[in-house]
Amino acid sequence: MKKIRLTLIMCLMGTLSFAQIKTPQPSPNASFKQAFGLGEISVNYSRPQAKGRVIFGDLVPFDKLWRTGANASTKVSFTDDVTIEGNKLTAGEYALYTIPGKMEWTIIFHKNIKLWGLGDPGDYKEENDAIRFKVKPQTNTAVENFTISIADVTANTCKMSLEWDKTKVTFNISTDIDAKISASIEKTLNPKPDANSYFSAASYYFENDKDLNKALDWVNLAIAGRPDAFWMVHLKAKIYKKLNNKIAATEAAMLSKEIAAKAGSTDYVALNDKLIAEMAAPVAPKKNK
Repeated sequence: MKKIRLTLIMCLMGTLSFAQIKTPQPSPNASFKQAFGLGEISVNYSRPQAKGRVIFGDLVPFDKLWRTGANASTKVSFTDDVTIEGNKLTAGEYALYTIPGKMEWTIIFHKNIKLWGLGDPGDYKEENDAIRFKVKPQTNTAVENFTISIADVTANTCKMSLEWDKTKVTFNISTDIDAKISASIEKTLNPKPDANSYFSAASYYFENDKDLNKALDWVNLAIAGRPDAFWMVHLKAKIYKKLNNKIAATEAAMLSKEIAAKAGSTDYVALNDKLIAEMAAPVAPKKNK
């Protein structure tokens, strides 16, 4: 019995000696993906805390290269070619570095993604920069954890922001999707496609202020294949509105409203009512200068 107890105690002590205490990371890792253009942007980074410290100009010195986060270098990847503040950047993964300044920041997308932070002295080489550009910092409400975000996303533009403590820097990203989509439309519409393809092509032309007469032809072909599709008829009304044909826009909106009401779509009934009211509103006379 004594031998059994001794064995159990030794096993327990061995287990305790190898046990590890788990605590929260001081700079927790974060990652996110943002659909953009015809692809996506991915970000992977660590988020250090302010903890009441003065960040820029103290913890993070001005005018010195910063890993832009903590731990390993921050990674940003693009599935498509992009343009960032006028600088072309090919699709791929990059390390994001910055040089914070009191009046101006330098933003760097670097080709070497294998460095731990900045690496050892001499590891970071400027010749491996893909692009670098300057932006102005903004005063911000206090942010405890360093934060990277993407906002104001449109079909081909967005803004990326870096925020920590009371400082925020933002830069513009764009991508050229028009050539790809135009080629896709031409390929899809030959030979004769289905109604949804015509509708998608018409929607793209309408939303991007391209050839509205061609968009009108396509939406009519879509409606011919789906006469019950009130959302397609509503797009036709919006195209006529952009063409400044109030009578045709109103007629299309009334038809869309009728079909939508039968289908029980109160949202589209309301959208068509709004468009009809806009077409009926008198135009304010221009004031003489």
